[in-house]
Amino acid sequence: MDLDLDDNAALVTASSSGLGLASAHALASEGAHVAICGRDADRLAAARDDLANAGSGQVLALECDLTDPNGISRLVRRTVDEFGGLDHLVTSAGGPPSTTFLGTDEQDWYQAYDLLVMSVVWTVEEAHAQLLESDVGSITCITSTTVREVTDGLVLSNSVRRAVVGLVKTISREFGPEIRANAVMPGTIETPRIEALVEAGVERGTYADYDEGITELAAEIPLERLGEPAEFGDVVAFLASPRASFVNGVSVPIDGGLLRS
Repeated sequence: MDLDLDDNAALVTASSSGLGLASAHALASEGAHVAICGRDADRLAAARDDLANAGSGQVLALECDLTDPNGISRLVRRTVDEFGGLDHLVTSAGGPPSTTFLGTDEQDWYQAYDLLVMSVVWTVEEAHAQLLESDVGSITCITSTTVREVTDGLVLSNSVRRAVVGLVKTISREFGPEIRANAVMPGTIETPRIEALVEAGVERGTYADYDEGITELAAEIPLERLGEPAEFGDVVAFLASPRASFVNGVSVPIDGGLLRS
């Protein structure tokens, strides 16, 4: 299916690796011009080179700390200057540390809120005017299945990410019909984030070793395997595209059937 994204301009945050990069790769493969960002210069450069070979569009790679609103303002401005506008925004952010409620202090909560919620708020605020000028404006926010069903040891993600789902539903009504807004809820996708969580589980004694952790995670999924980043990115690209022009205000699980609700 041609997603009709040729020459569209997209900004994907936290996209030097993981699900952000997978989303950027899918958009680039469909011919979109894509801006990516991250904090690690080497990893960002590698991601830029990867995307440059993915499609016919331009690639812009910028260093940015998503907990800095001034940095986000510069990111959006540079994207618009480079591409002449903005059609699609995909928000992502690195996950907060794995922890329990009693093992979390007040500063952890504030940091998680800035990372997971305020980064989305600041980016949407900066991008809104440009998305409004687009004929195909869309916002897709990457959250997690933890917004629907909690995961042990992830109290920050379980709690804080839910604000993004409420935000998406609200702006889908406020910004329509000019801009569509949706969320995606990744389950267990084989990314560095999942690797880190499994390793944390090994340290806690939840798993005997890394392979056991991966095997147990896969056993919980009806498809009996972890998801691939490309499978996730394809859904993000579809939601941004005109092929999903009547999809607005939804939260889509991409989890192989893991969620029971």
